[in-house]
Amino acid sequence: MGIGCFSPVLARTRSIHAPISPVAYDCVKLIFVRSGSAILLSEFGEKPVTVGNAVVLGANTLCGSEPEGWVTVTTLYLDRDYIIDQVFWQHAALLADRLDAQGFADELYSEPAQILLLGEDRAGMLMPWLDEMVALCIDGPSPESFYRLQALLFAVLDVIAPFVKTTPVRGTPSQRLATWPGLPHHRRFAPLRAEAREAAGLLRTATARRWTIHELAEAVHLSPSQLGRVFVDAYGKTPMTYLATLRAQELARLLRDTNLPIKVAMREVGWHSRGHAARLFRQCVGASPTRYRQLVWQKAVS
Repeated sequence: MGIGCFSPVLARTRSIHAPISPVAYDCVKLIFVRSGSAILLSEFGEKPVTVGNAVVLGANTLCGSEPEGWVTVTTLYLDRDYIIDQVFWQHAALLADRLDAQGFADELYSEPAQILLLGEDRAGMLMPWLDEMVALCIDGPSPESFYRLQALLFAVLDVIAPFVKTTPVRGTPSQRLATWPGLPHHRRFAPLRAEAREAAGLLRTATARRWTIHELAEAVHLSPSQLGRVFVDAYGKTPMTYLATLRAQELARLLRDTNLPIKVAMREVGWHSRGHAARLFRQCVGASPTRYRQLVWQKAVS
């Protein structure tokens, strides 16, 4: 599914007869076992799944499968920004803005790979809804079916939500400790190249480093031009644009959660030119660093 026909929700049913090596998708995946069984390999280790089970995989979570003969599943691919929007509106009373929603979601759903034991009867109740979702997605997104597709998704989520493990989170905006807005990504549901995931991981773990495209390419054993193509295909941004977004996100966190002077906070995230930093921050967040801090603090005390 290309950019021109993107939908935030995609449903597919398939039968799997051969092992699938661990791959990661830049979206949230809900996998419902319809028949057969398999061994899943993910962050929860190796675990069997069968009829009555559902699997929740966070974005960029590796998962593979070894069917025990065969297994038929229906998979829902959910765009991360779409999910974060739902989290924001569900918890709007607690969150300062959508920048806060990603961090809240990461904290609330701290286990990125879960197996839900729904039971055959409850899972069976979901099958007509899942079948209709698949049917609505066969010919691509349609404005006429958008609300029906969304209604079916919400019905499914309402059933499985009690089975999803969550972590207690702080209850007021002033108690929030960290925020991680959604990362830039290419709007399609496809496996991510290992080199792209590795490069993105390096940028996330060393955001303040003065990276060059040549250093990053050498670290993942690709040429700069190859890395550029692989990275844009995976995330829809060049590595340096991706890095700028990460820095803007971290700067937003520092502006919200610390009293650091703005210039010092900019240096903390790797920006040493205040004008350059302010321009990139405004592009990513929609407000200058000074204005952003004012808006967040005003809401926290209101």
